[in-house]
Amino acid sequence: MAFFRVERTTPLSPAEAWHRLTDWERHGQVVPLTGVTVSGSPPYGEGTVFTARSGIGRVAFDDPMEVVVWQPPEPTRYGMCRLVKRGSVVTGWAEIEVHARGRGARVVWREELRVRGVPGFADPVVARVASWTFGRAATALLA
Repeated sequence: MAFFRVERTTPLSPAEAWHRLTDWERHGQVVPLTGVTVSGSPPYGEGTVFTARSGIGRVAFDDPMEVVVWQPPEPTRYGMCRLVKRGSVVTGWAEIEVHARGRGARVVWREELRVRGVPGFADPVVARVASWTFGRAATALLA
């Protein structure tokens, strides 16, 4: 599996950083060639299922995910969200942590993924591409 980690700092409060990072529909606005649909309605939390559809036309795939841990930040603890990827093309997990840092927040985004049909020896390339893509997404979501 390909593993990557992205860290960002922001002047946003932990609560606002959390809100922006867990606004699943907005991910579809900042990740290239991706649209996101969420089943259910806000407020989202544990058990929420959403699907990122990536690609163009017939060359596209669904990446369904389920929120299995939902712990928004509080004054005395950091926030953590864990997603499990349940697709036929992409499997794995992602974790988003939001920590208080001074007057702002520090975000840690970790993900481990496997892409069906991509051999294991390509994991370092998959990790670099995913790190770049989701690093840009995190920056845009926090802007």
